[in-house]
Amino acid sequence: MTPREVALTRVRSQELWDVVVIGGGATGLGSAIDAATRGYRTLLLEAHDFAKGTSSRSTKLVHGGVRYLAQGQITLVREALRERGRLLRNAPHLVHKKDFLIPAYRRWERPYYALGLWLYDRLAGRLGLKPSRMVDQQEALRLVPTLEPADLQGGVVYQDGQFDDARLAIALVRTFDDHGGTALNALAVTGFAKNAAGRVVGVLARDNETGEAFQIAARGVINATGVFVDQLRRMDEPGAASLIAPSQGTHIVLERAFLPGETAVLVPKTDDGRVIFAIPWNNHVIVGTTDTAVKETSIEPRPLPEEVDFLLRHAGRYLTRDPKRKDVLSTFAGLRPLISQGKQRSTRSSSISREHAAMVSTSGIVTITGGKWTTYRRMGEDAVDLVARSAGLPSRPSSTADLRLHGWTEMKRDDGLQTYGADAEAVAKVLRERPHWDEPIHQSLQSYRLGEAAWAVREEMARTVEDVLARRMRALFLDAKAAIEIAPKVAAILADELGRNAAWVESQIKSFEDVAKGYSL
Repeated sequence: MTPREVALTRVRSQELWDVVVIGGGATGLGSAIDAATRGYRTLLLEAHDFAKGTSSRSTKLVHGGVRYLAQGQITLVREALRERGRLLRNAPHLVHKKDFLIPAYRRWERPYYALGLWLYDRLAGRLGLKPSRMVDQQEALRLVPTLEPADLQGGVVYQDGQFDDARLAIALVRTFDDHGGTALNALAVTGFAKNAAGRVVGVLARDNETGEAFQIAARGVINATGVFVDQLRRMDEPGAASLIAPSQGTHIVLERAFLPGETAVLVPKTDDGRVIFAIPWNNHVIVGTTDTAVKETSIEPRPLPEEVDFLLRHAGRYLTRDPKRKDVLSTFAGLRPLISQGKQRSTRSSSISREHAAMVSTSGIVTITGGKWTTYRRMGEDAVDLVARSAGLPSRPSSTADLRLHGWTEMKRDDGLQTYGADAEAVAKVLRERPHWDEPIHQSLQSYRLGEAAWAVREEMARTVEDVLARRMRALFLDAKAAIEIAPKVAAILADELGRNAAWVESQIKSFEDVAKGYSL
């Protein structure tokens, strides 16, 4: 049986859950782990795939937020920096330190940035990283050889965390399972069951693969669906006012040659007053992000042409080699679930707070939203505190601050299997099962092996080609064209593992191509 089939069997046999968490992104997974580790019988339901939405589309940073410091959001920055330290400690196989350079092109900028980053370092407390430092022009160009040298005064170097967001999400799914939780992807919540007093006593759900319907009894329910929380809230209360004001952030991905060193670059002020990053990641370079207020939420948001042009223009100002549209290997967009400020909210989404909010509806549903990846654990803790009180569960403290995540190891690898952590040897064994499974999936994607698709099905609940190439491996986010080219081979492996026929293979290839076209220019 696949892990998903095992989970479905549990759902059919369990009469009552203590907590049902809706949403398989960062916040939902954090909430589910927190509940399970307190000893609550916990079920997590995801309508699509884990981290399908915003949680796989970040800038790949575990950070306090330098620009939030400039906005005076001291409390937010302090909390995020401390959560950054916990993540580095609890998932060293997935999160690592990364040097960032803020270049200075005016004389006053170096001491100004240095002062701000000194405070940034202090706010981290005992969980801080290497102290920031000023560098001269020569050192700045040594660290970032392709940085524009004209008028460069030097800069300030500081440290933050970097990670693979979707891979961390999968590690959280497996951590949840390790602690007795049950997680299901492709199981969509379609409504709520209520008692005579109007209190929610369960959820109605449908298996998107088979159409099987479920009525799942629960003492408490957490709505952690990110930018879709308002849709769930209106299933419960049709007239509920909007809680979030979604904002779109777009990234572009370039060849590594545009930023050949190991140091990332932070552009401190763009034309719209925010910051953007150019970051080495998976042997490519990510440039992002934008901040565009949007009215509609979509599970597959598309980058706007003007967003791509904005990123190319700013990258060109700071790099000696100006990237063009033809240089973009992939482009992706994610939607931020920013807390709405109602009628008073600014038309500039970059001015809206990144802090999170948790609340209980009159029917007892807990909604948690806002925040960012770095604070996912704290958000989960807050949500479970609230649902425990709302549902009358036994009071138990959170234990996730020091919880090692699945695969924890401090051992470093250079064979492309680092993100599997302690599972790496088991993955390597799978790669040796069949001819060619241990070979790179594509000449442009040397860090991934074909046999990882089989592992993704057997151990990580992957169900589709997109699940594998977008989130178990990050091929779609790194090189959309290469991902399309490898899709038939991946589909064949999935069909063999899942017992699917040729028609399913063709359908999967077509479906993936339709999605992947939105990642290519």
